[in-house]
Amino acid sequence: MNASTNAATETALDRFFRKLLSLRLIVIALLAIIIASPVAAQDRRQNAPGEFDFYVLALSWSPSFCEAANERGNSGRSQQIQCGGRPYSFVVHGLWPQYERGFPNYCQRPAPRLERNVMQSMLDLMPAPGLVYNEWDKHGTCSGLGARAYFETIRKARASVKIPEEYLDLATAKLAVPEDIEQAFIKINPGLSSSAISVVCDSKRLSEVRICMSKDLQFRSCEEIDRRACRRDKVLMPPVRGG
Repeated sequence: MNASTNAATETALDRFFRKLLSLRLIVIALLAIIIASPVAAQDRRQNAPGEFDFYVLALSWSPSFCEAANERGNSGRSQQIQCGGRPYSFVVHGLWPQYERGFPNYCQRPAPRLERNVMQSMLDLMPAPGLVYNEWDKHGTCSGLGARAYFETIRKARASVKIPEEYLDLATAKLAVPEDIEQAFIKINPGLSSSAISVVCDSKRLSEVRICMSKDLQFRSCEEIDRRACRRDKVLMPPVRGG
């Protein structure tokens, strides 16, 4: 092998090793970014009971839930109880621990058993046993609280939110602008801002109003929840049953 061949071989090897070094440095830099990112911080505490940033109080528009269940032909016991004779407007869907990005769920498997009397004590706010049990298993176990304390916190959170009078006994179906629903809540709840409330809809109906609260149940902003808000110009609010 002559000198020129050796030089060419060395040059090719040099280029190869420089590229390899560059790729290694890129991988190291990417790993550093991932480790330092909020997502990684969330992953380190994923589903650790009590390790979360804030709550979302989800208030479901019960007439929409019942209409959708009826369309699906869903006649389970929980639906029969909630959608039976008693007229419901907004009911508590749940109080959900949240991270700034994402959320925990099912933080204890199996979940500690929920006593029946605790479940029954919540039926005025959450009008279906199945809903109460599910919320404890999925969200309550992430709160870091015992069952009684968790449901007492739900009751306190609900008591801190006033429902606009026009939605308490809606007698006829209403086409509503999502922003108007937000503003109706903001108007009568001091301290509540548009960045702390989100109106959620399905393909045509109002589904829920979600309100973000700190761990001590003060209204607080929540950009990720706000980004999931309904984007429709108007949503249907079916009337309260019996209305």
